[in-house]
Amino acid sequence: MINLNKKFIAALFLASLTFSTGCNEILDEQPRGIYTPEDFTTERGITQGVTALYRQMRMLYGNGYFLNSTMTGTDEATWGKDADGNFKVLDMSNNGNIDSSTFPTSMVWGSVFPAINSANGVIQNGPLINVPEALISEARFFRSFYYFLLVQTYGGAPLDLGSGELKFNISPTTTSVRNTVSEVYTKAIFPDLIKAIDNLPASPRVTGGVTKNVARLYLSKAYLTYAWWLQNPNSIPTYPETARTDPDGHNAQWYFQKAYDIALDGINNPGPYALQPTYYNLNVGSNDRNKECMLYADHTETSAYYNEGVIQASYGDGWSPNNFAAWMMTWNYPNIRSSTSSTSWSAVSSVQRAAAQDLGRPWTRMAPTIEVIKNTFADKTNDSRYDGTFVTTYRGNWDKAGMTQTTLYNANNLPVHPGEAILTFLNDDSVLPTYSSNAGNSNIGAGTLPGRADWVIAPNGISRVVYPGIWKIGTYRTDNGNGLGYPNPSLTRPFVAAKFSEFYFLAAEAAVKGASGSVSARDLINVIRARAGKWVWSVSGNMAKVQDNSAAMIAATPNTITIDYILAERSREYYGEGYRWYDLVRTQKWEEYAATYKIAGTAYGDHNPQTVTRNIQKFHYLRPIPQGQLDAMEVSADIKAKYQNPGYN
Repeated sequence: MINLNKKFIAALFLASLTFSTGCNEILDEQPRGIYTPEDFTTERGITQGVTALYRQMRMLYGNGYFLNSTMTGTDEATWGKDADGNFKVLDMSNNGNIDSSTFPTSMVWGSVFPAINSANGVIQNGPLINVPEALISEARFFRSFYYFLLVQTYGGAPLDLGSGELKFNISPTTTSVRNTVSEVYTKAIFPDLIKAIDNLPASPRVTGGVTKNVARLYLSKAYLTYAWWLQNPNSIPTYPETARTDPDGHNAQWYFQKAYDIALDGINNPGPYALQPTYYNLNVGSNDRNKECMLYADHTETSAYYNEGVIQASYGDGWSPNNFAAWMMTWNYPNIRSSTSSTSWSAVSSVQRAAAQDLGRPWTRMAPTIEVIKNTFADKTNDSRYDGTFVTTYRGNWDKAGMTQTTLYNANNLPVHPGEAILTFLNDDSVLPTYSSNAGNSNIGAGTLPGRADWVIAPNGISRVVYPGIWKIGTYRTDNGNGLGYPNPSLTRPFVAAKFSEFYFLAAEAAVKGASGSVSARDLINVIRARAGKWVWSVSGNMAKVQDNSAAMIAATPNTITIDYILAERSREYYGEGYRWYDLVRTQKWEEYAATYKIAGTAYGDHNPQTVTRNIQKFHYLRPIPQGQLDAMEVSADIKAKYQNPGYN
């Protein structure tokens, strides 16, 4: 059953907001006490229902545990020192097994059905009260959006929530039947997105609103994913079991071609969207909601009500609907020590916790693997994306904490000043630091190089406790003044779910899989690589860096583009944004890419990387149906067993 009684539906709307009527304005705050299914018979209720579909994105996008479910266990990330079982189990490295009770893998199932049913209500009742199809098509988009998440995560999903397929349900039901993957795509996802493209506006009705091109992006991605599913090159099982044939009679190649064509349409008809000139411009907090960001779970610094979380406080809530994803890959950098004296070691914290994009609140739950630093981002000279993804230099900010010393003493007892490097992660292992036998004066086991005042750690010395933090999705605020600001509340930045750049990747991937058209896979990928070669600012250097390496980036692109090359480029472009597990599952490369990884241990001063082996089986390509779903179904044990994905019973 998908229990969607009146109380459950009402709960979806308790924190929802109303769209303003003006074009391209942000959501307007209109508090309402409670919402019921009867509200879907009024124009105001329909509008509120659409608003709630946007708000529901916050339950996943920006949630650190959802980010964990899309990264940990892939070639992008493993568990960090302070990880609990939510992270260790997903690593697939003998720290427990994923099962129906595993929390992060249940998040999609547990969060999207209320939104799907709300979309059903809008779509079913909107025409009866003359709601414009453009508004109804926003609901069509979100119904397909959430079903696409379901089918990628679990395989087949129920289209009937109790009142018939794709019908609005207000009655509790004790049974549920999962439709097949092909049925979910051909009955729900594709028709909704096609109609949304036809009826949505080219420019958003409100800031962050869905448009024709947002629908194109997801239709292209859905076609591409379904084509891989039909092709099934590595014989990954599907469930409910069904033949890998298309009900409409098309083959995989037809869908690869459609994915390419729709992506090219999106590129050639951009509407208000465009690539940012540099990777830094795309990800710097001061440029949030830029033209490349097509869909995001929004937040704000100016209204606690709209933000649904505290804004200025000494604490923060690590739970939805808040954005706290960046905390997970932020290690405990305030443990770094410098000295107030040049003659004896008098330790102080020289890098204080601060509300800055390169700092923020540390949780140390996830860590990048050594292969990410050394292989994925091998080119750190021409390609700006390593610099625009990670924090590799931690700079002194003790003055913002009220400390009056203008000079502290750091590695080699050399002087450092506010704003200067206290700890640096080196770009490569060509020069190895001298590490002390214990944590040493740095307090975190960092090393030294002759003549350098900053502590240093080489890539091979990265561990589960000290590693480059995440910059691109980090904290950004404008109300810090001259102090450390408010680093502990949840982030007030939007968390982006879709970017215009992905059109190029989708078209290129389809081209590699045999789609034909006017633009080659290499030319498409080179648009992204050329942008990656353009610098305007160095995050690690904290200074302007106007440099154009686009010609070198293009020259380094191989003549023949493969799926492996596209996946490497996707990781460089979208690292830390929650794409990776879905990318590896779609292309059936998860086990190949993530079977082993290297990282040092959990103790400060451990710079001896170990090779860790993961146990990834074919059945893991589908997540388990949550135990809560099974417990709520009043059916026989054998029916429950058949409802669950194989391998998890």
